[in-house]
Amino acid sequence: MEDLVLNWDLGTGGLLLLAVAAVAVLLVLIMAFKVHAFLALMVTSIGTALAAGIPPNRLVEALGFGFNPTLGNVMLLVALGAMLGRMIEASGGAHVLSERMIQLFGERRAGLALSVASLLMGFPIFFDAGLVVMMPIIYAVARRVGGSFLSIALPSAVAFSAMHIFSPPHPGPVAASATVGADVGLVLVTGLVFALIIWGTVAPVASRLIGARIDVPVPDILGDEDEKTGFESRPKVSTIILLLLLPLVLILLNTALNTVASTTSDPDAFKATPWVAILRALGETPIALLITVFASMFVLGWGAGKSGTLVEKIADSALGPICSVVLVTGAGGMFGGVLRATGIGDAVAESLNGIGLPVIVAAFLISQIVRLAQGSATVALTTAASLMAGVVAAGDYNQMQVVALVMAMSAGSVGFSHVNDSGFWLVSRFFGMSMKQTLGSWTLIQGAMAIVGFVLSLILWAVASAL
Repeated sequence: MEDLVLNWDLGTGGLLLLAVAAVAVLLVLIMAFKVHAFLALMVTSIGTALAAGIPPNRLVEALGFGFNPTLGNVMLLVALGAMLGRMIEASGGAHVLSERMIQLFGERRAGLALSVASLLMGFPIFFDAGLVVMMPIIYAVARRVGGSFLSIALPSAVAFSAMHIFSPPHPGPVAASATVGADVGLVLVTGLVFALIIWGTVAPVASRLIGARIDVPVPDILGDEDEKTGFESRPKVSTIILLLLLPLVLILLNTALNTVASTTSDPDAFKATPWVAILRALGETPIALLITVFASMFVLGWGAGKSGTLVEKIADSALGPICSVVLVTGAGGMFGGVLRATGIGDAVAESLNGIGLPVIVAAFLISQIVRLAQGSATVALTTAASLMAGVVAAGDYNQMQVVALVMAMSAGSVGFSHVNDSGFWLVSRFFGMSMKQTLGSWTLIQGAMAIVGFVLSLILWAVASAL
């Protein structure tokens, strides 16, 4: 869509007004008129595109700009993760693992144990894939513990999000580091520290305050554990843990090989080595999940004496319930993509860049406002990094100051996720929340993560400036 020429130039102010009006229309359609989120997002995306001046003959192209890549990425991860989750749920694996966790940590600390596990899984695994894989365990623990489902589930989501936003090897901080010339090793260490502090600060508050305020039942999107399917086998706890660790190990292998490649004189040649290329392919997230799904079919199904027909039936039963999740998430990406195609993010970022704010404040605000305007955290972070690259190149900043800028941009990119963010709809659907409930919980949580991250960035900037 880079070659798109709008029929008219609305200017930065006009584009901002259009974005605000589009969000308002979407809220009214869903909350007041009870239009299904998928249809409301589609109608709003079409109206926004036409109002921005996108030519009618390129309307479908504009809709596909955000929808196609979002749907492609989410569909593979959610479908494979749901199949794995359904195998674990239907076999009784989620039940036995949740019982063991409660025995080891107690009911009061079960949610904490889940969120610690999510932190570990969140280091190499993307937010959406990690969350989907963990959902059957989160559901099972919440059923055993009782009380507020969100008090158990939200800390895990915070853990995955913090790792995804602040720490390499995730794409946002890696791309930003490369753009502004930050040392990736320093960004990795600093990002891990930031992620841990933000998780430790925000997750307990989210669990206590929001969990007590919003009461939703445990979703049954991956099936009801009391349902009798004939697939039950009461697998060993160690078997379930190994299945959950398998994709983690494969993805870590990919990350390790990429890290080794970056230390060689010719990274591309190293990656092209046949055995390296094969191992890296096995560690790509969709491939790692696919391997794990087949492993679960063998261990929990065929190897446990279940018929191939039953195994196929259980796998197929996972796909129907997540259809709505995938389509609504893709439509959220469509809405954000249309806003990106209008150029609103670039226009706002360039305007802010010329105001003359302190560099650390500008880095945060540009990323935050682009995030609010078009939804994608990764796009917000890379846009801010592109604009700040010239400032960094022209200034005399030490490496820790540059790392502080990357952290400030990362903090801005996570803030106040709302209806134009595909991740907002993923959390909404998997946590069984309405749009209003998601705005009153996940949006506020992401905003708190952004504020804490920015404060930490300011502290790091002050310390680095004094060196």
